[in-house]
Amino acid sequence: MSPGRTIFHIDVNSAFLSWTAVKMVMSGGQDIRRIPSVVSGDPTDRRSIITAASLPAKKLGIKTAQPVSMALRICPDLVIVRGDWGWYKQCSEGFIAICRSYSPVLQQFSIDECFLDMTGRIGRRDPVAVATELKDRVRRELGFTVNVGIGPNKLLAKMASDFEKPDKVHTLWKEEIPSKMWPLGVRDLLWVGKKTEERLVAYGIGTIGDLAKLGIGPLSRLVGTKFARQLHDNANGIDDSPVETETQEAKSYSAERTFSRDLSDPRDIDRALFNVACIVAHRIRRDAFRASCVSMFIKYRDFSVAQRQCTLTQPTDITALILNEARRMLVEVWDKVTPIRQVGMGVSRLTHESFEQLSLFEDPKMEYYREWDRAYDEQQSRKEDARMLAYERKGSNLTAERDPDILVFSYPDGEKALAAAKQAVREHRTWTFARVRLPDGTDCFEVSDGTKPVERHICRL
Repeated sequence: MSPGRTIFHIDVNSAFLSWTAVKMVMSGGQDIRRIPSVVSGDPTDRRSIITAASLPAKKLGIKTAQPVSMALRICPDLVIVRGDWGWYKQCSEGFIAICRSYSPVLQQFSIDECFLDMTGRIGRRDPVAVATELKDRVRRELGFTVNVGIGPNKLLAKMASDFEKPDKVHTLWKEEIPSKMWPLGVRDLLWVGKKTEERLVAYGIGTIGDLAKLGIGPLSRLVGTKFARQLHDNANGIDDSPVETETQEAKSYSAERTFSRDLSDPRDIDRALFNVACIVAHRIRRDAFRASCVSMFIKYRDFSVAQRQCTLTQPTDITALILNEARRMLVEVWDKVTPIRQVGMGVSRLTHESFEQLSLFEDPKMEYYREWDRAYDEQQSRKEDARMLAYERKGSNLTAERDPDILVFSYPDGEKALAAAKQAVREHRTWTFARVRLPDGTDCFEVSDGTKPVERHICRL
């Protein structure tokens, strides 16, 4: 990372609700930001999903992705308003225009947030003063508030902007990491999902600071080598990624599958299409893209190809939506009889902006689809070391003998500890295990890679 970088991350506070409130106030209506209120697809449909909630609503326990019916049980007087995509787009464009006036090196991360590279553009001014000026200008000219995070890289700037809200400026410099970031729960770190959190907490890693101090070896055996390096770097505030002013990484993504024998069963073809859709969608989510165009093709035994392409009404990165389009096109090009040698699909017309949410307000399956995708992405991140280490008992006091290079898991009985040790040896053919007694008298099964212990499976009665 170049020395002396100054990065801003600007994030609109409760964007959809704030933008709706601005429009209502301009028309002489009440400011719904001050009362329990939510934005949803259809205010009259109790099955509709909440996409934004005011702070008073959040304090009552109302959350995004909840059905309206559940929110109404919590607060019968809840104010529910319909989203307005056209208006939101105008608000976003105005917000981005103000940010761009401070630096042309701007990366729009989504419809309501962006990064600014302010390196060399502040001069002798205090970065906090400049950020406060930007924040106040948005509020004064556009009527809604933003948070601004300041740091030496994109990671720390984004972490800072998530501190106390709304209408705040926060810094997270390298020297502030131990006091401001390390005490936070491990789930607060970017890219740590629910399943990863569970595995880390089970090993006694409850805070970002715990994660930062854990060795790469043990962490790799928990989440996989590649993901371990990313998490370890992030926990220590390391991020060299540039602020990209335009989409430069890729023009399209694609995947295909060639069969060992020609297939004609629609179920087999659909399964293959599902597999390639998962791969393509995962790749664009990994790189923070959404796609507006989906294409698919099939290749027959004579190597002739049939293909189709379609344009989506809104960009998306959701596997189910991409797959459904591919399935629809498959019906158009295949007679369900002729054997197929290969199937493939791709996405293009990529953007970093998130446009799909509003068009999906009324589909209660969307949150399920997103949760499925999050779980799939976590699984893919661990693919370099796919073995899921078994554990039965959660807690930080897993062993009396702490060794940072040895993974330690606790079980309620010896059979489960033995089974876990055997599983480790089955999946790592060069490993061995033996029953040992630790200096404190704890009985365990110790797994070795041939040169040193790598895991201990402890029986705690």
